[in-house]
Amino acid sequence: MVHHYIILLFCLCLCASISAHQHEHDPSIISTMEQFSGYSIHEPTSISSLSVDAQGLQNQIDQLSGFSDAPAPAVTRVLYTHKDVLARRYVKKLMGIAGLSVREDAVGNIFGRWDGSEPELAAVATGSHIDAIPYSGKYDGVVGVLGAIEAINVLKRSGFKPRRSLEVILFTSEEPTRFGISCLGSRLLAGSENLVNTLKTITDSQNISFLDAARSAGYAKDENDLSSVFLKKGTYSAFVELHIEQGPILEDEGISIGIVTAIAAPASLRVEFEGNGGHAGAVLMPNRNDAGLAAAELALAVEKHVLESGSIDTVGTVGILELHPGAINSIPSKSHIEIDTRDIDEERRNEVIDKIHETAIRITKTRGVKLSEFHVVNQDPPAPSDKAVINAMETATKELNLTSKLMISRAYHDSLFMARVSPMGMIFIPCYKGYSHKPEEYSSIEDMSNGVKVLAFTLAKLSLQ
Repeated sequence: MVHHYIILLFCLCLCASISAHQHEHDPSIISTMEQFSGYSIHEPTSISSLSVDAQGLQNQIDQLSGFSDAPAPAVTRVLYTHKDVLARRYVKKLMGIAGLSVREDAVGNIFGRWDGSEPELAAVATGSHIDAIPYSGKYDGVVGVLGAIEAINVLKRSGFKPRRSLEVILFTSEEPTRFGISCLGSRLLAGSENLVNTLKTITDSQNISFLDAARSAGYAKDENDLSSVFLKKGTYSAFVELHIEQGPILEDEGISIGIVTAIAAPASLRVEFEGNGGHAGAVLMPNRNDAGLAAAELALAVEKHVLESGSIDTVGTVGILELHPGAINSIPSKSHIEIDTRDIDEERRNEVIDKIHETAIRITKTRGVKLSEFHVVNQDPPAPSDKAVINAMETATKELNLTSKLMISRAYHDSLFMARVSPMGMIFIPCYKGYSHKPEEYSSIEDMSNGVKVLAFTLAKLSLQ
């Protein structure tokens, strides 16, 4: 008995002393280490060892969807509301059950950590968001949070032990619903000083300040502490986000996994025209300075300039067009238009913005209106995925015998900003008809299970590098 204990102690000490150079050791030594230490030194090599509790994951998604201010099947979960706080507690509970150590930062980004054998190394991170725009679905973002926790459970059940620590992140407010700022938590993690200053004064539609809202949820106790959220570059050796595609390509082509090569970043524009207004019957057509028609002309010009780029990756959308005073028998005296344009090529996207601006100026001359505002609200650069992370994801899909496709993400995600602090990659899974941001949003248990397996294998590979 004592003899066996000495051998076990020796093997455990040997394992700890040489873990930084695992790949250099004789296979027989590694086998002995695995036998006595009780965990795998290498990544899981048996596909059958990756056991996903797919039904359990679906049940968790269904339970999380109950924390909503909209009746099922719709989900409304807005930043720092009571339902958002309850949903956060639920996720933290799941992290704890998975054996992760949990911490939160000043704005409510939540981190669940599984310490590796060399915790001093930069960790590998994964995660997404759980906030939901009004009357949306229950899979957007959520699959990337609950699926990430399940990926950790998968690796633990397989006997895997990470070298680099693995961390699951729940990002605060990926959606711009309450304060008009998208990817609020990840922008701060990426070190945005401008955002820190903005958050000190910004209010929502009910005139509640960000700081008051955050404090009501238990965060931002010290307004000067927001910069404490910033991550140092190199905090993570890699970041991988699992997400539903939010488009129809994978489902249409019958492909299991999308491997994202780049994320197209949006530029948002706010434009306002002013005219003279007047009575719809009394002011003759030659004498009008119609701010509404100026906005309509610019809206059509957005489409024209986007198509002129010649690239399928260039897109533009007029999402808001408002007229004042908004009466059927009154010529609009003011118009407000908001434009979203995106591309994976930053220069090409910015050329479209320049053309839109030139057209807006021309319209003022031809229609006799005033361009009272042309403001570029944000102009984020696109983000390429890291080649090493792409390779890890591709290898994982091949080892799992899953079909995959290299593709770009035309929707932006927290990964766009995590790319500023670490190498980044994204895994897409199919969703029904490409639906997202609506109650019909759906991803099958099989597709989610495939995504979790690819994520688990990818995290394992990256943690051993």
